[in-house]
Amino acid sequence: MAFLASTKTKFKDMWETGSFGSLSKSLGALALVLVMVILALGFYWDSEPALFDVKQNTRTMADARGLTTVTGSATITTMMTMTDVLLHKRGGYLTNDIMLPSIWMDNVPNWEFGVLVQVRDMARTLRNNLSRSQSQSTEDLRLVTAENQFYFDNDTWVLPETEGEYEKGIEALDDYLHRLSDPNQPTAQFYARADNLRAWLSEVETRLGSLSQRLSASVGKRQLDTSLAGDSAARSSTATDAETELKTPWLELDDVFYEARGTTWAVILLLRAIEVDFADVLEKKNATVSLQQIIRELEPTQDTLWSPMVLNGDGLGVLANHSLVMGSHISRANAAIIDLRRLLEEG
Repeated sequence: MAFLASTKTKFKDMWETGSFGSLSKSLGALALVLVMVILALGFYWDSEPALFDVKQNTRTMADARGLTTVTGSATITTMMTMTDVLLHKRGGYLTNDIMLPSIWMDNVPNWEFGVLVQVRDMARTLRNNLSRSQSQSTEDLRLVTAENQFYFDNDTWVLPETEGEYEKGIEALDDYLHRLSDPNQPTAQFYARADNLRAWLSEVETRLGSLSQRLSASVGKRQLDTSLAGDSAARSSTATDAETELKTPWLELDDVFYEARGTTWAVILLLRAIEVDFADVLEKKNATVSLQQIIRELEPTQDTLWSPMVLNGDGLGVLANHSLVMGSHISRANAAIIDLRRLLEEG
């Protein structure tokens, strides 16, 4: 009872002297400063890395490791650098963060996912095609490790954390790069053949085609079901509507847009690496300029977005529609990839 009486007396004194008001003002000021710091940090982290010089990056990484550049060096070093940028860019890897301001941010995590998908696709192509002379040849075990590591969940923050698993993937690629450059280890190979390039381009074509459709759905569109067109005997497991209405939800517009930004960032870099490693193949097929044109079509996707938000105006309306602009660049690049694949097959 004495303790309660003493506590009551202290609160009464604080009230009469105005100490409560001073305390509340101090806490309010502290909360305001904390909010401003969080907002400033979120603004600082909300940026996308710039493209880097693939040829210079290849030389720098080879020199740092005392290696000779060989066929495949550009592709492997580009993959390693892309993943390193993904993990150590401004703000680090944000997809699996559970603290402020990361948990409020979605643009950069969607950009990260776009890059990650391209790293995974190239890792799979390396394991299944580029490192093997034929379908019956043995897989490179370190490339098996690399692919498995990059397919680890992208949003795990502890036990184990995503960043640690992707770092192991980079280490596996680094081991493959060392063996690739060592003439005493002929089992590590990178086969720059037209059929292998077509296999990877097929993966890119599928990804870009899907993104183009999702971006164009920002304004909504009616689409006929052409899944079974061209084959009278074709059947699907379940019946589908002859016509469907596709429209991206308003809250997901920026998600798709920034995933496309990440995807095209990664594709541009990998295409520049392909131009180096497959130079002879492209020259023989007279396809170098075709590859360069694909890169040109994709480069505008990395232009600065000056609007504070992704606008979603009607196709011919007053406001811009950033998704349709992005989709236009990707569609043209995808059409050029289809032509390049056909050229590599028939040329």
